[in-house]
Amino acid sequence: ESRVLRTVPLLAACLPEDKCKVLIGRRFGEERYPELAAICRKPGTFILYPGAEAANLEELSLEDNHHPHSLIIIDGTWSQAKDIFYKNSLFRLPKQVQLKTTVSSQYVIRTQPTNTCLSTLECAAIALSIMEKNTEIQQTILRPLQALCSFQLQHGAQIHHSKEHLLKNGQYKKPMPKNKRKLKKMELLVNNVKI
Repeated sequence: ESRVLRTVPLLAACLPEDKCKVLIGRRFGEERYPELAAICRKPGTFILYPGAEAANLEELSLEDNHHPHSLIIIDGTWSQAKDIFYKNSLFRLPKQVQLKTTVSSQYVIRTQPTNTCLSTLECAAIALSIMEKNTEIQQTILRPLQALCSFQLQHGAQIHHSKEHLLKNGQYKKPMPKNKRKLKKMELLVNNVKI
């Protein structure tokens, strides 16, 4: 919420108001968010969060017309998203799905951890186009992001390569972390190991 160039406001502006609900916070309990709890319990609800238990969204059969589908997407840095996912039991009720894509992020004014990490807006655009079987959705939702990045680049912003790219090409300028866990993650990025 504190970052100036966020993609969720773009997503909310691209979708009809009744089709996109944005909840701000870190803790989402059933008492405080009964509408979210009800959606999490519905059989047609998915949560977009990668992991060993997550199904590939493209391989799911979404032909079940008895239940409308809902998609929950957690926005934040990777560590914030992980914290939100694991500390909110409501988010383990829906079916966990992930995107298996090799697409590089178009959000070039922000540094991503790896070449295939995507912004929240990009994830939503790809997921919705898969669920609706309509590639025009992805193009429509990504247009404002492309315009934002183009505008920023025209006014002095620099293209940011992923941390993975910078490490592999010896261009990473920051000091290496002292924390062994973080150092190990960076080594895995350089050696093309999935984290």
